[in-house]
Amino acid sequence: MKVISACLIGCECRYDQKSCLDEGLEQLLRDGKVIPVCPEQLGGLPTPRPPAEIVGGDGNDVLDGRAKVIDRTGRDVTAEFLAGAYQALRLAKTVGATSAILKENSPSCGSSFVYDGHFTGKKVPGAGVTAALFRRHGIEVKSEQS
Repeated sequence: MKVISACLIGCECRYDQKSCLDEGLEQLLRDGKVIPVCPEQLGGLPTPRPPAEIVGGDGNDVLDGRAKVIDRTGRDVTAEFLAGAYQALRLAKTVGATSAILKENSPSCGSSFVYDGHFTGKKVPGAGVTAALFRRHGIEVKSEQS
C-alpha cells in the first residue's frame, strides 16, 4: 500500500480547489494500491484557501522549528501544516505504507522542490512538511514526476 496526494487522483483539494488528475495514478486507486491524503485539509485548512509557502527553509526546517509556513495573506499556518503532516503519517502507518507519491512543489508534499517563500513562482530544492516527516519515519517519497 502507498499513500498518494489526493489531488493527483482527482480530488479538488488544492488551495485553488482544483485537482492535478493523473489518470495513470488514478488507476492505482481503482486497483486498491493507494490511499489518498491531503495533509492541508487534514490539518484543518479550508478549500479553497490562500496559497502558502515555506519561509526560512524547507519542510525539515519546519519540523525542527527553524522555518514557518505562511500564506499569501501573511497568516502563519505552520500549526495546520504540522497537524496535517502528522495525521497523514498516522494514516500511512495504519495501512502499512512504505512509500508515497506526493505532489511536487507543494509546501506539504513536495519531494524535491518547494517554492522559495516569496510568492514569485521561484522553486528551490527542498521537501514539503509531510514529505520530510514521511522520510524521517522511513517512508520512501517520490513525486508524480518520477
